[in-house]
Amino acid sequence: MTKQTFLQGTLILIIAGMITRLLGFINRLVIARFMGEEGVGLYMMALPTLFLVITLTQLGLPVAISKRVSEAEARNDTHKIKKILVVSLLVTGISSVIFTIGMIAAAPFIATTLLTDERTMYPLIAISPIVPIIAISSVLKGYFQGRQNMKPQSYALVIEQIVRITCVAFFIKLLLPFGVEFAAAGAMFSVILGELASLLFMIHLFKRKKIVSIRHRFFKYVKSSKNTLVELFSIALPSTGSRLIGSFSYFLEPIIVAQSLLIAGVSSSMATKQYGELTGYVLPLLFLPTFITQSLSIALVPSISEAEATNNKKLIHYRIHQSIRISFASGAIATIVLSLFAVPILTYMYGTGNASRFLVLMAPFFILLYIQAPLQAALQALDLAKPAMWNSLFGAACKFIVLFLLASNAEFGIMGVAIAMSVGVVLVTLLHLGSLYKQIGFSIPFKDLMKMGLLLSLTYMAGNFFKGIYSGFDSNPFLFIIVILFLTIVYIALLFILKFITKEELRQIPILQKWVH
Repeated sequence: MTKQTFLQGTLILIIAGMITRLLGFINRLVIARFMGEEGVGLYMMALPTLFLVITLTQLGLPVAISKRVSEAEARNDTHKIKKILVVSLLVTGISSVIFTIGMIAAAPFIATTLLTDERTMYPLIAISPIVPIIAISSVLKGYFQGRQNMKPQSYALVIEQIVRITCVAFFIKLLLPFGVEFAAAGAMFSVILGELASLLFMIHLFKRKKIVSIRHRFFKYVKSSKNTLVELFSIALPSTGSRLIGSFSYFLEPIIVAQSLLIAGVSSSMATKQYGELTGYVLPLLFLPTFITQSLSIALVPSISEAEATNNKKLIHYRIHQSIRISFASGAIATIVLSLFAVPILTYMYGTGNASRFLVLMAPFFILLYIQAPLQAALQALDLAKPAMWNSLFGAACKFIVLFLLASNAEFGIMGVAIAMSVGVVLVTLLHLGSLYKQIGFSIPFKDLMKMGLLLSLTYMAGNFFKGIYSGFDSNPFLFIIVILFLTIVYIALLFILKFITKEELRQIPILQKWVH
């Protein structure tokens, strides 16, 4: 099995993330075009329940599997690797069955009472079979990551999106005549098919290059794997805390939004439509750069863990600093583009610019989201999962308090939801930075803060200049793409001028070595 270095693995994940994000946008465009704001709202209101159930099913095992498999492989202990896989598959298999049945049984109550829209019951039931598929898939992903091979996970992500896009239009068109709720259920079913194709691909790769046989003496390994179970959960339970808070927060969000807007006098159908605009149109754009930050986070955990094991504090600080610098660089251009060109972007993508007010408000605050994932990964790698969990909990609590106070006020309404989301992002990121400073004395140098401000200012001025040129012509998608391309070229030049990306880092990427001198 082919292993990759730290930067190679990161680059593979980034490329795969870029492709899947682009394919994901195509998928969302299809859904938005066929179902409209209300259909997107039903689709998006059902997803948080799914994510909560998946988090409960996985119990944080993917990270634990990756770490324990990596340790076992270093010792060439194939019996240990088999024990890890056997225990993980058994635990996730049992939990997935329990939570799938619970999700189906609770769907009517969640839809009618909590989400205040009984139509969400159909997408909730339609998506429930995906839970065991993702449970098994997560075990295999943890296994491949532990063996330092990021290619299977990357290929699987692309396959999943291709299958989903291929199926979504067919099922939506097939079921839309029966009602928008059935069309949303059809969109959910296409997600299941995508995940199933992804899982089958990873099973194929596992069988082709396996070093252990799972089925052979399965239950004998289960009986002798008590210590392995303890070792896995010693990592899994603490690391799942933040994810569980995030998933539970995501689950509660549409419920609190629906109830708050109801108090403000907004009807349930209008609340669903407005929530669909915010979460189905705006948030995907704001989350677009996170495929880079998530890739960095996956690669950052083993790198910092290794540095900590050798007590190399200088390397720990360098890796955190490096990840923040690259994450900020990946997000700053998105912040400027989304702030300045909100209306044309939404209009070209979704056929409406109604949600532009959310995008203009939230984009400047969400720049902190792009450095949040690496900070959380650094805390987990340093065995500081507990502070990270408390930071996430405090941020979520504050977000919901602000959300209820503002969204239930008729003067704010759905804009109160957008403000609350921004407050949550800013607060959690600053708390993570505070925890790293308190525990290891890490802080972002003042010089780098000045460079960040300068990068944003210069890019904003260049963007404003190009916006003026674009505004002088009739609305034209081709001209818009040219304008964004020129702004991106200016931005890349600024990254090198301000040394956000250095030649030394480029030399570490094999494909670029001969081009960088």
